[in-house]
Amino acid sequence: MKNKIVLVTGASRGIGREIAYTLAKEGHTVIANYNKSIDMANSLKEIANKENLNLEIYQADVSQRKEVSNMINYILNKYKKIDVLVNNAGIDQEKVFQDITDEDWNKIINVNLYSVFCVSQEVVPSMIHNKNGCIINISSIYGLTGGSCAALYSATKAGIDGITKSLAKELGPSNIRVNSIAPGYIDTDMNKHYSIETVENIKNEIPLNKIGKSHSIANCVKWLIDDDYTTGQIISVDGGWSIA
Repeated sequence: MKNKIVLVTGASRGIGREIAYTLAKEGHTVIANYNKSIDMANSLKEIANKENLNLEIYQADVSQRKEVSNMINYILNKYKKIDVLVNNAGIDQEKVFQDITDEDWNKIINVNLYSVFCVSQEVVPSMIHNKNGCIINISSIYGLTGGSCAALYSATKAGIDGITKSLAKELGPSNIRVNSIAPGYIDTDMNKHYSIETVENIKNEIPLNKIGKSHSIANCVKWLIDDDYTTGQIISVDGGWSIA
Protein backbone atom coordinates (compact mmCIF):
# COMPACT_ATOMS: atom_id res chain seq x y z
CA MET A 1 0.00 0.00 0.00
CA LYS A 2 1.32 3.41 -0.93
CA ASN A 3 2.02 5.65 2.05
CA LYS A 4 -0.44 8.53 2.20
CA ILE A 5 -0.42 11.81 4.07
CA VAL A 6 -3.54 11.78 6.25
CA LEU A 7 -5.07 14.50 8.42
CA VAL A 8 -7.54 13.36 11.06
CA THR A 9 -9.37 16.06 13.02
CA GLY A 10 -10.50 15.49 16.59
CA ALA A 11 -8.04 12.61 16.89
CA SER A 12 -7.08 12.66 20.57
CA ARG A 13 -9.88 10.41 21.79
CA GLY A 14 -12.72 8.11 20.76
CA ILE A 15 -13.36 7.35 17.11
CA GLY A 16 -10.81 9.88 15.85
CA ARG A 17 -8.05 8.38 17.96
CA GLU A 18 -8.84 4.88 16.69
CA ILE A 19 -8.84 6.12 13.09
CA ALA A 20 -5.51 7.91 13.49
CA TYR A 21 -3.86 4.92 15.17
CA THR A 22 -5.26 2.40 12.67
CA LEU A 23 -4.10 4.40 9.66
CA ALA A 24 -0.64 4.89 11.15
CA LYS A 25 -0.48 1.11 11.73
CA GLU A 26 -1.33 0.69 8.05
CA GLY A 27 1.83 2.61 7.17
CA HIS A 28 0.36 6.01 6.44
CA THR A 29 1.78 9.27 7.74
CA VAL A 30 -0.86 10.68 10.08
CA ILE A 31 -1.31 14.19 11.42
CA ALA A 32 -3.59 13.80 14.43
CA ASN A 33 -5.34 17.09 15.17
CA TYR A 34 -6.62 17.94 18.63
CA ASN A 35 -7.89 21.04 20.39
CA LYS A 36 -8.01 20.85 24.20
CA SER A 37 -7.21 17.22 25.06
CA ILE A 38 -3.44 17.62 25.15
CA ASP A 39 -2.84 14.74 27.59
CA MET A 40 -4.75 12.32 25.39
CA ALA A 41 -2.97 13.61 22.30
CA ASN A 42 0.43 13.20 23.95
CA SER A 43 -0.44 9.64 25.01
CA LEU A 44 -1.34 8.81 21.41
CA LYS A 45 1.96 10.25 20.26
CA GLU A 46 3.84 8.22 22.87
CA ILE A 47 2.16 5.01 21.71
CA ALA A 48 3.03 5.83 18.11
CA ASN A 49 6.66 6.52 19.01
CA LYS A 50 6.97 3.20 20.85
CA GLU A 51 5.64 1.38 17.78
CA ASN A 52 7.71 3.45 15.31
CA LEU A 53 4.61 4.79 13.61
CA ASN A 54 4.59 7.92 11.47
CA LEU A 55 2.16 9.96 13.55
CA GLU A 56 2.44 13.51 14.80
CA ILE A 57 -0.01 15.64 16.74
CA TYR A 58 -1.07 19.19 15.93
CA GLN A 59 -3.14 21.52 18.10
CA ALA A 60 -5.75 23.61 16.33
CA ASP A 61 -9.35 24.64 16.94
CA VAL A 62 -10.97 23.52 13.70
CA SER A 63 -13.85 25.96 14.22
CA GLN A 64 -11.39 28.85 13.76
CA ARG A 65 -10.32 29.70 10.19
CA LYS A 66 -6.90 31.12 11.07
CA GLU A 67 -5.91 28.08 13.13
CA VAL A 68 -7.09 25.74 10.37
CA SER A 69 -5.21 27.70 7.73
CA ASN A 70 -2.02 27.59 9.80
CA MET A 71 -2.38 23.83 10.27
CA ILE A 72 -2.93 23.11 6.58
CA ASN A 73 -0.03 25.37 5.58
CA TYR A 74 2.21 23.56 8.06
CA ILE A 75 1.28 20.16 6.62
CA LEU A 76 1.68 21.25 3.00
CA ASN A 77 5.01 22.90 3.69
CA LYS A 78 6.33 19.79 5.43
CA TYR A 79 4.77 17.00 3.37
CA LYS A 80 3.92 18.85 0.12
CA LYS A 81 0.45 17.30 -0.07
CA ILE A 82 -2.55 15.96 1.82
CA ASP A 83 -3.90 12.74 0.31
CA VAL A 84 -6.67 12.04 2.81
CA LEU A 85 -8.76 14.25 5.08
CA VAL A 86 -10.88 12.69 7.80
CA ASN A 87 -13.27 15.27 9.25
CA ASN A 88 -14.03 13.70 12.61
CA ALA A 89 -14.04 16.58 15.13
CA GLY A 90 -17.41 17.06 16.79
CA ILE A 91 -19.29 17.55 20.03
CA ASP A 92 -22.56 16.09 21.24
CA GLN A 93 -25.58 17.66 22.91
CA GLU A 94 -28.75 16.30 24.46
CA LYS A 95 -31.32 19.00 25.10
CA VAL A 96 -35.05 19.49 24.74
CA PHE A 97 -35.62 21.53 21.58
CA GLN A 98 -37.14 24.56 23.29
CA ASP A 99 -34.18 24.75 25.69
CA ILE A 100 -31.57 25.10 22.93
CA THR A 101 -29.98 28.54 23.11
CA ASP A 102 -28.37 30.71 20.46
CA GLU A 103 -25.07 30.01 22.21
CA ASP A 104 -25.67 26.26 21.84
CA TRP A 105 -26.51 26.75 18.18
CA ASN A 106 -23.39 28.76 17.40
CA LYS A 107 -21.05 26.46 19.30
CA ILE A 108 -22.27 23.16 17.88
CA ILE A 109 -22.76 24.45 14.34
CA ASN A 110 -19.19 25.82 14.40
CA VAL A 111 -17.53 22.72 15.80
CA ASN A 112 -19.56 20.08 13.97
CA LEU A 113 -20.49 21.67 10.64
CA TYR A 114 -18.41 24.78 10.00
CA SER A 115 -15.25 22.80 10.74
CA VAL A 116 -16.04 20.38 7.91
CA PHE A 117 -16.58 23.30 5.55
CA CYS A 118 -13.51 25.17 6.77
CA VAL A 119 -10.97 22.33 6.85
CA SER A 120 -12.20 20.89 3.55
CA GLN A 121 -12.04 24.28 1.86
CA GLU A 122 -8.43 24.72 3.01
CA VAL A 123 -7.43 21.22 1.84
CA VAL A 124 -9.29 20.94 -1.48
CA PRO A 125 -7.09 23.28 -3.58
CA SER A 126 -4.03 21.06 -3.13
CA MET A 127 -6.09 17.96 -3.91
CA ILE A 128 -7.42 19.57 -7.08
CA HIS A 129 -3.88 20.53 -8.04
CA ASN A 130 -2.76 16.93 -7.59
CA LYS A 131 -5.88 15.53 -9.28
CA ASN A 132 -6.24 13.11 -6.40
CA GLY A 133 -7.77 13.02 -2.95
CA CYS A 134 -10.07 11.37 -0.48
CA ILE A 135 -12.30 13.17 2.02
CA ILE A 136 -14.12 11.14 4.66
CA ASN A 137 -16.62 12.87 6.92
CA ILE A 138 -17.70 11.26 10.18
CA SER A 139 -21.44 11.88 10.41
CA SER A 140 -23.96 10.00 12.57
CA ILE A 141 -27.02 7.80 12.40
CA TYR A 142 -28.87 10.89 13.65
CA GLY A 143 -28.01 12.68 10.42
CA LEU A 144 -30.19 10.06 8.72
CA THR A 145 -32.89 9.37 11.31
CA GLY A 146 -32.82 12.35 13.64
CA GLY A 147 -32.67 11.89 17.38
CA SER A 148 -35.04 12.85 20.16
CA CYS A 149 -33.55 15.68 22.25
CA ALA A 150 -30.77 15.95 19.67
CA ALA A 151 -32.23 18.31 17.09
CA LEU A 152 -29.18 20.52 16.87
CA TYR A 153 -26.68 17.67 16.76
CA SER A 154 -28.84 15.88 14.17
CA ALA A 155 -29.01 19.03 12.05
CA THR A 156 -25.22 19.33 11.94
CA LYS A 157 -24.81 15.71 10.94
CA ALA A 158 -27.48 15.98 8.23
CA GLY A 159 -25.63 19.05 7.00
CA ILE A 160 -22.40 17.08 6.81
CA ASP A 161 -24.15 14.47 4.67
CA GLY A 162 -25.40 17.24 2.37
CA ILE A 163 -21.90 18.66 1.97
CA THR A 164 -20.62 15.15 1.28
CA LYS A 165 -23.00 14.54 -1.61
CA SER A 166 -22.48 17.98 -3.11
CA LEU A 167 -18.69 17.84 -2.93
CA ALA A 168 -18.66 14.33 -4.41
CA LYS A 169 -20.37 15.72 -7.51
CA GLU A 170 -18.24 18.86 -7.66
CA LEU A 171 -14.86 17.24 -7.04
CA GLY A 172 -15.36 13.94 -8.86
CA PRO A 173 -13.89 15.30 -12.13
CA SER A 174 -10.69 16.06 -10.19
CA ASN A 175 -10.48 12.43 -9.00
CA ILE A 176 -11.39 13.38 -5.45
CA ARG A 177 -13.74 11.02 -3.62
CA VAL A 178 -15.97 12.29 -0.81
CA ASN A 179 -17.94 10.03 1.51
CA SER A 180 -19.58 10.06 4.94
CA ILE A 181 -19.55 7.37 7.58
CA ALA A 182 -22.61 7.42 9.85
CA PRO A 183 -21.81 5.58 13.08
CA GLY A 184 -24.55 4.22 15.28
CA TYR A 185 -24.06 3.79 19.03
CA ILE A 186 -20.30 3.40 19.52
CA ASP A 187 -18.64 2.65 22.84
CA THR A 188 -16.69 5.91 23.34
CA ASP A 189 -16.28 8.56 26.02
CA MET A 190 -18.98 10.63 24.33
CA ASN A 191 -21.55 7.99 25.28
CA LYS A 192 -20.27 7.12 28.76
CA HIS A 193 -22.96 9.25 30.43
CA TYR A 194 -25.73 6.84 29.43
CA SER A 195 -27.04 4.55 32.16
CA ILE A 196 -26.66 0.78 31.90
CA GLU A 197 -30.44 0.53 31.44
CA THR A 198 -30.39 3.04 28.55
CA VAL A 199 -27.54 1.20 26.85
CA GLU A 200 -29.39 -2.10 27.19
CA ASN A 201 -32.52 -0.55 25.67
CA ILE A 202 -30.50 0.76 22.75
CA LYS A 203 -28.85 -2.61 22.28
CA ASN A 204 -32.25 -4.26 22.08
CA GLU A 205 -33.17 -1.93 19.19
CA ILE A 206 -30.09 -2.91 17.18
CA PRO A 207 -30.49 -5.95 14.90
CA LEU A 208 -26.99 -7.22 15.75
CA ASN A 209 -27.91 -6.78 19.42
CA LYS A 210 -24.57 -5.28 20.42
CA ILE A 211 -22.86 -1.95 20.88
CA GLY A 212 -20.36 -0.86 18.24
CA LYS A 213 -16.62 -0.38 18.72
CA SER A 214 -14.40 2.34 17.28
CA HIS A 215 -12.38 -0.17 15.26
CA SER A 216 -15.41 -0.77 13.00
CA ILE A 217 -15.41 2.90 12.01
CA ALA A 218 -11.64 2.89 11.54
CA ASN A 219 -11.87 -0.18 9.32
CA CYS A 220 -14.46 1.53 7.15
CA VAL A 221 -12.18 4.57 6.82
CA LYS A 222 -9.32 2.25 5.82
CA TRP A 223 -11.49 0.66 3.13
CA LEU A 224 -12.64 4.01 1.74
CA ILE A 225 -9.02 5.10 1.38
CA ASP A 226 -8.11 1.93 -0.51
CA ASP A 227 -11.20 1.90 -2.73
CA ASP A 228 -11.15 3.97 -5.93
CA TYR A 229 -14.77 3.94 -7.09
CA THR A 230 -16.96 4.87 -4.11
CA THR A 231 -18.03 8.47 -3.71
CA GLY A 232 -21.01 10.48 -2.52
CA GLN A 233 -22.12 7.74 -0.15
CA ILE A 234 -23.41 7.87 3.41
CA ILE A 235 -22.26 4.55 4.85
CA SER A 236 -24.06 3.47 8.00
CA VAL A 237 -21.92 1.49 10.45
CA ASP A 238 -24.53 0.92 13.10
CA GLY A 239 -25.30 -2.77 13.50
CA GLY A 240 -28.50 -2.23 11.49
CA TRP A 241 -29.93 0.33 13.93
CA SER A 242 -30.95 2.74 11.15
CA ILE A 243 -33.14 0.08 9.51
CA ALA A 244 -34.67 -1.30 12.69
